[in-house]
Amino acid sequence: MKADPGNEIVRRVYAAKTDNAEADDLIVDYMGFIKAETARHLGRFCTDQDDELSIAMLAFYDAIQKYDHNSGAFISFAGLIIRNRLIDYSRRENRHRKVISLDQPLEQDAEGVPTTMADRLPEPKSADSELQQQAAASEISELKTQLKDYGISLADVVDQSPRQKRSLKICQEAVRYAREHPQLIQTLLKTRKLPLSELSSGANVARKTLERHRKYLIALLLVYSNGYDNIRDHLKAMTL
Repeated sequence: MKADPGNEIVRRVYAAKTDNAEADDLIVDYMGFIKAETARHLGRFCTDQDDELSIAMLAFYDAIQKYDHNSGAFISFAGLIIRNRLIDYSRRENRHRKVISLDQPLEQDAEGVPTTMADRLPEPKSADSELQQQAAASEISELKTQLKDYGISLADVVDQSPRQKRSLKICQEAVRYAREHPQLIQTLLKTRKLPLSELSSGANVARKTLERHRKYLIALLLVYSNGYDNIRDHLKAMTL
């Protein structure tokens, strides 16, 4: 059954496809629905710190972009996308655990040469750990390729990693704000530019600090938006 194009929610969804402010308002207005779907999946009350809530918010935003009134009621459509995305996320999480941490600075060898992330992967002790290692190495390779589109290398990410607690805290706030406002991540993906003004004002942090760690922040947001499950497992402490 087609949805009525004149329906208020349908009108807002169509407006939100091209208006980030309207998309943000929709997410805020339907946060109760998004949290309810997340809680139903988790089988418990969800919190703002749950990765699943961020996945659900991004799924809701994706539903806005993909919705057509021929798809029926928007809420039913969005609920289906959220549930499917959360199920996929859970399956991936169950397959891959604890392999590599992107937010740790790379170490140096005896000659002072930085070691790569792949070099620091643990030696496999079983078939499962070998598969995990292969999965992590594959994710790192994919991330390196994606970062090239932004003119960034993994060495750049390491160079711009926060070394001071104050800078790290500012980056944490910026990442948290971006994850709470997925349209900012979509802006990054579409323009390949970090929305510094929005992050600075929204998270209430110093723009100069964000500029100093721009490449590092781009890498983190790409990790959180593109299903790098092994890498993301070890970034939880970065956003709590």
